[in-house]
Amino acid sequence: MEQRERHLCLAGIGAIGVSFGFARYGYGLFLPDLRATFGLDATTIGLIGSGTYVGYLLALTLAGLLASRLGPRPLIVASGLAATTGLTLVAFAPNLAVLVIGLLLAGTSSGWSWAPYSDAVREVVAEHRRDRVLAIVPNGTAFGMAIAGMLALTVAWRPAWILFAVAALGVTAYNAWLLRGLPRPEPAPPETRIRYVPAAGPLLVTAFLFGAQGSVYWTFAADLIATNTGSASAAPLFWTLIGVAGIGGLLTARTLARLGLRHTHTLLFAMLAVAIALLGVAPGATVAIGLSAVLYGPAFMAASAVLAVWSYQVFPSRPAAGFSAVVFFLGIGTIVGPVVFGALADRIGVATVFLLAAGLALVTLSARPPTARFAA
Repeated sequence: MEQRERHLCLAGIGAIGVSFGFARYGYGLFLPDLRATFGLDATTIGLIGSGTYVGYLLALTLAGLLASRLGPRPLIVASGLAATTGLTLVAFAPNLAVLVIGLLLAGTSSGWSWAPYSDAVREVVAEHRRDRVLAIVPNGTAFGMAIAGMLALTVAWRPAWILFAVAALGVTAYNAWLLRGLPRPEPAPPETRIRYVPAAGPLLVTAFLFGAQGSVYWTFAADLIATNTGSASAAPLFWTLIGVAGIGGLLTARTLARLGLRHTHTLLFAMLAVAIALLGVAPGATVAIGLSAVLYGPAFMAASAVLAVWSYQVFPSRPAAGFSAVVFFLGIGTIVGPVVFGALADRIGVATVFLLAAGLALVTLSARPPTARFAA
């Protein structure tokens, strides 16, 4: 891998780590503290969680529309600035209104960043290494989560979010420097504009269901564990373990090469189903919590990478626009998940909600990719 390609991997891992590991999933990690500070119930928690995904979906939609006009650099920089500003607002929030504004703004950062990296990879990385890089970059979430979990163990929530904001600013500056000089994209001729193809059907279904079950896990898992264990350190340790285990997602490219897209998809969503069900069955048991984290971390990171690789195979001529469509369906799932399951949690309990979410992961097994690579 050439030097600039290595730098792009590092910049991508940093950007995804900030926008997902800090700005998007940090809400779930620090939810016990936020709930105590601002007096949140399960329905409000779900509404805020869904609201952050609405902001993410709006940013994602704009990113898909603007990618072919502006190129990846402005969108990735916008992601970093949204994360920095939103994280800062949360860190100093004096009331619920400012907290929500900060969380919503921070939540948009992941919508601006992920899809444009498909175009950046196309511009910078040699063709035979693109799948590998596309599989590596989403694992920034794992590094971000591991760092967030360790911070949650050592400092109070407000200083932790200040450190998140400082990291976001540094990563933004690094990406702005690295991606300078990328050519502005030329308007795509009509025959290459993004359009629905039958091969995209299972991909879009997978993205929607992946978003729905994932949003439940990220929004409620830490609070569920803290409530059932009665330990202040249980949730941060759980989060850190997810992140550390999630680094195993770096092996996604090797797994894809050995098992193929279909069998990798089946393996990962079976792991997700088991991981989610474990918290539904035994949310206060140390073994179940640890096993859930060890299974969910690498499976989630690898599944995110599989979506990126799968999308690139379906839409090779318009990778950012195609992947924006995929992540749009993922975003719809993440909006629906916290609202529906948050309302259910007040009636049937959070643990039962996790069993329902595990069922969604099992349903995803039916939306499998083809065994062969496909040409759009």
